[in-house]
Amino acid sequence: MASDSPLRAHLRLKFAESSGITRMVERDHHGPLLVQKPLYPEGYEVCQAVVIHPPGGVVAGDELGIRVHVGPSAHAQITSPGATKWYKSKGRTARQHVYLHAEAGGVLEWMPQETIFFNNARVMLHHEVELEKDSVYMSCEILCFGRTAFGESFDSGEIKQHTSIRQEGKLVWFEKLRLEGGSKAMNGRLALAGRTVCATFIMSGKPLPAQAIDLVREEAVRIGGESGQVGITQLKSLLVARFLGDSSEVARHVMLCIWRAVRPITLGRPAIVPRSWNT
Repeated sequence: MASDSPLRAHLRLKFAESSGITRMVERDHHGPLLVQKPLYPEGYEVCQAVVIHPPGGVVAGDELGIRVHVGPSAHAQITSPGATKWYKSKGRTARQHVYLHAEAGGVLEWMPQETIFFNNARVMLHHEVELEKDSVYMSCEILCFGRTAFGESFDSGEIKQHTSIRQEGKLVWFEKLRLEGGSKAMNGRLALAGRTVCATFIMSGKPLPAQAIDLVREEAVRIGGESGQVGITQLKSLLVARFLGDSSEVARHVMLCIWRAVRPITLGRPAIVPRSWNT
């Protein structure tokens, strides 16, 4: 675990397309937040960046900032080598601010692995997305409340999350979450309904055919099983899918099922799971 001294870490990445190749043209970091090298697991049209946070977890008072800019017609995929852990706090709040921007015709896939909130964690998450004409954004987020594998529940602490997506300057998605450990909201039907894992998939791009949505919904519900809840809704240019359950592994399979179904239709590319997700 990190020391008691708060960390300030920032990472800025920029991607540009030239002659059908997406390159990482800028990479600037301050503190323990970095990308070692760009990867091309599915050819040079898609540039993958694995964001590494060497301390392995975020403690009270830490502040992380990530900014990603994708140029016209470029395609970037951002992922992580493992779960992000937010440790317990004695009062101070840990913060993360993610700002993602895709220019005209650009594609940005935000695919980090699970986020685990330890009991007594106090966390503020800001996630802002700016999209220009004909750009595509896909994101997958899995939130785990408490280390259930160790018999720990999230019965104390506070999680705040603000998420916004703008398409050509117009706000198309805004979500504000505030959860207090042990509160009624943790068990309420409008929040977690007593579950310990919440996963969300969002895609902003061309609407999917109704038949395709029905098929992926059926498969996602099957994978989620009787113990999980799955919902998929298309709101004009947005596709939003949710999973509520008690298993991060099941949540991962549900999210990847949706991604595998959506990506070929939207981008004309099969979904190749990041190698880091399999280690």
